[in-house]
Amino acid sequence: MKVASERDIEALRAIGQVVARTLAEMAAAIEPGITTLELDKIGAAALRKAKARSAPRCVYSFPGDTCISVNEEAAHGIPGERVLEAGDVINIDVSAEMDGYFGDTGATFLVPPEDDLKRRLLETAEQALARAMQAAVAGARLNLIGHAIEITAGNAGFTTLRDLGSHGVGRSLHEEPRFIANYHDPLDTRRLHDGQVITIEPFISTGSSGCRTASDGWTLISGADNLSAQFEHTMVIRDGEPLIMTLP
Repeated sequence: MKVASERDIEALRAIGQVVARTLAEMAAAIEPGITTLELDKIGAAALRKAKARSAPRCVYSFPGDTCISVNEEAAHGIPGERVLEAGDVINIDVSAEMDGYFGDTGATFLVPPEDDLKRRLLETAEQALARAMQAAVAGARLNLIGHAIEITAGNAGFTTLRDLGSHGVGRSLHEEPRFIANYHDPLDTRRLHDGQVITIEPFISTGSSGCRTASDGWTLISGADNLSAQFEHTMVIRDGEPLIMTLP
């Protein structure tokens, strides 16, 4: 999507705030003993209260209102009876539609106690997002986003999940550009445009570079002993810093 009016900005910010608040409510409930389904119900209630619709459920018939992925699960985890335990790494991805506009955000959390590796993994993913947003300027090559993510991950001793990436968003959940790599692709000559609406969502991994799909047909597994972290914002590209729609 390309924004055409202040109304577009206001609507994108409105749904952006809804998904940001929903994510925050879910995060506040994370503790040992809670199930991912119980967390999802908190998210579903928050979306209903805002009169927003879960995007994965209404667009893809996903069997949950949010995606919740734990430890070896990198993305698209189905909420269920899995119980969170001390030391778990949990990613929550919230996307929703309201008044014809979509917002998409996500973050990764640690169930205490944490250790140095897990904390560094999350910090690196957050840094990768910040640096990628700095590179997301109108007129810049799209592949500078992946370059910033890959360099940040490598400097910290981590890898990126190369089969997962960012995407266009706005009037639908996934728009052009359909895939923005989490690594530098020198063959990608596309450029960012003023007013373009995209997500940036680095997937930083302790060692794996790809995922396999679990038997449930949804959950993406990065490896039995692998951990990953993702942070995500929806933003509007400008000549300078992008306008972030999903800040809480």
